[in-house]
Amino acid sequence: MRIALTGASGFIGTALRPALSAAGHRIAALDLRHGRVELGDAEAVVHLAAIAHRARPGADLQRVNVELAAQVGRAAASCGARMIFLSSSKVHGDSASEPLRETSPIAPQDAYGESKVRAETALRSIEGLRLTVIRPPLVYGPGVKANFLALMRAIARGWPLPLASIVNRRSLIYVGNLAHALERCLQLPAAQGRTYLVSDGAPLSTPELCTRIGEALNSRARLFRFPPSALGLLPGATRLTRSLQLDDAAIRAELGWQPPFSLSEGLRATAQWYLGR
Repeated sequence: MRIALTGASGFIGTALRPALSAAGHRIAALDLRHGRVELGDAEAVVHLAAIAHRARPGADLQRVNVELAAQVGRAAASCGARMIFLSSSKVHGDSASEPLRETSPIAPQDAYGESKVRAETALRSIEGLRLTVIRPPLVYGPGVKANFLALMRAIARGWPLPLASIVNRRSLIYVGNLAHALERCLQLPAAQGRTYLVSDGAPLSTPELCTRIGEALNSRARLFRFPPSALGLLPGATRLTRSLQLDDAAIRAELGWQPPFSLSEGLRATAQWYLGR
């Protein structure tokens, strides 16, 4: 299949492009910086390009995450190409007491999540667009940035972390598993018109995740007890106390998708990248 790919040089695109090539697809990376969307003879487009940084102005999020996505969608509809849009579980919010499903309420809690909601809405309004929407949780793997990288760095350096008392459940997805899910959606016509949550599988508590990261790094996670309610006073720590569990039974049942990499394999690959930087 001839596939146009946006965001090919980004964190997820760097994993997806070789995975699609290995599956026999012909990949053309789209440079959207010139303001035009030219899909050529593409049979499908995977749209990854987006701004994820919270500090960016709302106008930038609207221009890149919403308007650019809609522009790509209109181009795909005009040439009859399928479109896979990478959204986010953040359209449902940053926390949930029960496992989230595709039908769970849309309740974004930050500007990034809101921009993904607007993008999904804009794409679904495009007549004739054969759309599939994927909503992943936190994605980790070689090249990961932001909070996951900061957590790895702290564990690798042996810093004591006040996370031992947290009782929560959070879903994650390894970038290689996400790439496999995206490729599966491209393969199967049944994915057209569908929205899917994806994850590695069983969720982890924050202390469990820290322990598993430490094992992958060969550096024991040094956790100590601290009231979870007080962690909200520490910058960026509140999210580590919350639960955000995804139920991805739909993509597994409808497309027969199973993540090819275990959590241990994903964390080991991420740790090898981190240690080899």
